[in-house]
Amino acid sequence: MRNWLRMGGALPVALVLSACGDPDLTGLERELAELRADPGALTLEPLPPMPVYRSVDYRFADARSPFQARLPESRELPAGDVDLAPDMARPKDPLEAYHLDDLALVGTLMVGGQPSALVRAPTGNVHRLRVGDHMGSDFGRIVGITQASVQLVEIVPTGRGGWIERSTLLTLDG
Repeated sequence: MRNWLRMGGALPVALVLSACGDPDLTGLERELAELRADPGALTLEPLPPMPVYRSVDYRFADARSPFQARLPESRELPAGDVDLAPDMARPKDPLEAYHLDDLALVGTLMVGGQPSALVRAPTGNVHRLRVGDHMGSDFGRIVGITQASVQLVEIVPTGRGGWIERSTLLTLDG
């Protein structure tokens, strides 16, 4: 029985080794040399016909871009109050020559128990302001100063002959 097992195990090994025998390399090399000498004609498929280009007129160039947000429903502008009009005869403070976006709050401090704000103008000059002073191009009046902000009330025109008050906050971090 052992002999049969040895022969049963040796038979697959013999088959594998016989498959690795010496192939006919000379015949293969001769065939490759013939192909190198005369590779034959190369046949290519014809190219597909060129498509005809037809331009398309874009008729929506004047329409709203789909990548921009829609404008909110138009609401009627508030009429405002004529009595809120700013005092045009009042002498303007130096910082009223600049738009509020061009001014920067750089610090706050307490002087004699009263809060003061340090505001930098676009020229680089720093101005000390107190409650009641004016700044910004929209007739802004300072109504409050905290450690990190200045609160203003601006008087802006409504576009319909009246004026409204708008609360604005100028902060240290911009």
